[in-house]
Amino acid sequence: MKLATLKDSTRDGRLVVVSRDLTRCSEVGHIARTLQAALDDWEHVAPRLQLIAEGIETGAQPTLRFHEHDAASPLPRAYQWADGSAYVNHVELVRKARGAEMPASFWTDPLIYQGGSDSFLAPRDPIVMADAAYGIDMEGEVAVITGDVAMGSDPQAARDAICLVMLVNDVSLRGLIPDELAKGFGFFQSKPASAFSPVAVTPDELGDAWDGGRLHLPLLVSLNGKPFGKANAGIDMTFDFGELIAHAAKTRHLAAGTIIGSGTVSNKRDGGPGRPVEDGGDGCSCIAEIRMIETIESGSPKTPFMQFGDQVRIEMKDRAGHSIFGAIDQTVERYGGAGPQ
Repeated sequence: MKLATLKDSTRDGRLVVVSRDLTRCSEVGHIARTLQAALDDWEHVAPRLQLIAEGIETGAQPTLRFHEHDAASPLPRAYQWADGSAYVNHVELVRKARGAEMPASFWTDPLIYQGGSDSFLAPRDPIVMADAAYGIDMEGEVAVITGDVAMGSDPQAARDAICLVMLVNDVSLRGLIPDELAKGFGFFQSKPASAFSPVAVTPDELGDAWDGGRLHLPLLVSLNGKPFGKANAGIDMTFDFGELIAHAAKTRHLAAGTIIGSGTVSNKRDGGPGRPVEDGGDGCSCIAEIRMIETIESGSPKTPFMQFGDQVRIEMKDRAGHSIFGAIDQTVERYGGAGPQ
């Protein structure tokens, strides 16, 4: 089953069920007006939505044309957005880039930060920033939406609580991160609004690419129309989603509609720093990582962070080459309000 939220005059949009090929959708306001409403009563609502999904595929269900640019993020705002760093190779490279050592515990104890969830960008919304000197970077990730998770749940119970899977661009401002983290109190200004894929899907839609906690498909990232990364999201994920969710639930209950991110998808380099896509490698899912690889190879980074007018696209395709979640496709634009012009 594939679900999306269409933009309307409300903050939370309206829920629709989307066809597998992402071309058609059905309104389901008589079942659940919003995705959050569906998640709040998932046990009873999900089977009804599944019947709608089956009707779309057989032609028994009335449909409308689905356009990805009409979609908000599946949850336009959420009660909780917590992003992990499950690909520890990425953490190690990026920390090296800013001269910070990585504790050995990072390989055994998940790292998670709590992001802003009051308002997410739509998947085709621009990334609006006041100053390109902030070091604007994309971060291509996989994310899950959970049902209710009890405090102290083990990883298997946490895996069972996964309702939906989607993609995310977790925008980072690399120029602000070092000074902010140096205060010892975590990210805030350096992590602006994230954008999620047009569609969220139930794990069964992913077939054998989903193993219960990892999604074994390449995450396709392009920058200004050129391939930038195709790292496989199922490889080198040190902590799976069950472990990330259980870590988040160690001391608190997680409410239905909690979003947990994987962190930037990153594959190891076979003992070396890896290669860009144009050189036959798998590239990277963020600019900071390729800059670190360039530093390792040549002593300094060459790839600039995103500038005004740059475009990033993040997508994942099934083994037949069909888009699963639709595409996050964003352009960096200058903010016209307060701040540097």
